[in-house]
Amino acid sequence: MRYSGLFGKTRRDAPAGTDTASAALLIRAGFVRQLGAGIHSYLPLALRSIHKIERIIREEMERIDCHELAMPVVHPADLWQETGRWYDIGDELVRFVDRAERPMVLAMTHEEVATDLVRREVRSYRQLPVQFFQIQTKYRDEPRPRAGLLRGREFLMKDAYSFHTDRDDLQRFCEDCHHAYLRAFARCGIDVVVVESDSGIMGGEGSHEYMLIADAGEDVLLTCPSCGYAANREVARTTLTAPDDAPLPMEEVETPGATTIEAVATYLDVGRDRTAKAVFYEADGKLIFVVIRGDRSVNEIKLAELLGVPQVAPASEELIRSSGAVPGYASPVGLTDTIVVADETARAPNLVAGANRDGYHLINVNLGRDYEPTHLADILMAEAGDPCPECGAALVEQRGIEVGNIFKLGTTYSAPLKAVYLDENDNEQIMVMGSYGFGVSRMLAALAEHHHDDRGLRWPASVAPFEVHLVLIGANDEAREAADGVYRMLQAEGIEVLYDDRDESAGVKFADADLIGIPIRLTVSNRSLKSGGVELKLRNQPPADAEVVAVESVVAQVRSHLTTMFAALQPR
Repeated sequence: MRYSGLFGKTRRDAPAGTDTASAALLIRAGFVRQLGAGIHSYLPLALRSIHKIERIIREEMERIDCHELAMPVVHPADLWQETGRWYDIGDELVRFVDRAERPMVLAMTHEEVATDLVRREVRSYRQLPVQFFQIQTKYRDEPRPRAGLLRGREFLMKDAYSFHTDRDDLQRFCEDCHHAYLRAFARCGIDVVVVESDSGIMGGEGSHEYMLIADAGEDVLLTCPSCGYAANREVARTTLTAPDDAPLPMEEVETPGATTIEAVATYLDVGRDRTAKAVFYEADGKLIFVVIRGDRSVNEIKLAELLGVPQVAPASEELIRSSGAVPGYASPVGLTDTIVVADETARAPNLVAGANRDGYHLINVNLGRDYEPTHLADILMAEAGDPCPECGAALVEQRGIEVGNIFKLGTTYSAPLKAVYLDENDNEQIMVMGSYGFGVSRMLAALAEHHHDDRGLRWPASVAPFEVHLVLIGANDEAREAADGVYRMLQAEGIEVLYDDRDESAGVKFADADLIGIPIRLTVSNRSLKSGGVELKLRNQPPADAEVVAVESVVAQVRSHLTTMFAALQPR
């Protein structure tokens, strides 16, 4: 491809408001253009890289006998109503009516449609397992799109679905898909951390995510450098120890004006970790009274999962008072007909809690003696420095970009949609499902975030839009004829070339080549020809390491470098 005919040129500066390196570089290098908040056009350079990412995904999925199909992007609402997600998902799901006034959905994911497809086709255990994937544009109406392609509203992803007779076979395919993902990520040029995660709107029986560690990531991860434990903070676990003091008699004390944990701890001269904090939520119209150690925060995702609800919301003061609790001085002691959820940290003896009386607290409150919670569970938001739940070492906080995920869905969708099969005894059984996501457009941004320097992008050879960036310096006949010849020679050998044949200065062309980030740069100029041929420089080398190779050796030298580059990307 000749740069002079390429649609989408480089820019010196990124638009105002660009909030990550990847978003700025993909715009500046002429890969993407923003149409609206979270909505982008992929220009030719981006699309070439995306096609290479897709090819890697296709090869790895077909390697595990998972085959490609295509499902509709517009779904009848009744499928989503059958599974309940029509009601559980908020405004992120785009709903509309067609001309016949039928409610429809614009797909953000395809569990319902995939399950409907299989329930129509599969009748016997002999037809299982079934697994397939698609690569398709999705739409999720994100409330706060950010970071370019990392958190867009419209995005390109690979989603796969599998259907099995039992959980053992589901586990087998999950492991196959796990290894396929690790191979695909390695071939694309990134290392990932596999973390425990929340299933979110997908539901199911367990999930994990594949994270690229990056400061621009919106996910907070807690990892253990000692044993390798890793989890999204949404589900991260820890093991906090509590004193083993003997319970003391509960006593009411005056605490005028002490309506916060900080105030009551100061007034009574105790640490915040010796207080029992009351946090109030509402779920399905009911008050949820949460008790947790005063220096810690509630993990609302863990809480919602415990209660079996999509989400929890802060409770109103009216609802709180209707239970008999007094805001600022609230306590689970003495309350009846209230759902009380106590975190494991509330087991600590002799805590300070409210007295449900303005201006008073209780000291020496003990769970089990003074009140019995409805639920006692881990609903703590783990933090950096907390003990690892596996080995006890201090957890470390990192940020990550989610580039893939695996969900063990179980019967979350197959049961309500009645996706059943006949077993060996002709008895109906519910299919067991898995779902497997891989962010294609997000991978493009993640690669840009991971592979760049102060001059621009530095694409791995496997996903670079071209393998070679050929630069013509000077417009005299000898240099142009030589550059044209090198261009034809490389093309004839099947090597992908972006040929910068523009009438621009050397400085502009070199700056653009560094910004675009193609792995090999060839420069043809009067100077290079006088020195013996073509200047060859790798994108990750300093200018001083450039070398001049004879014209007749260019193809061999390029192939040698590409072989080395691709070998470095092979999974180990």
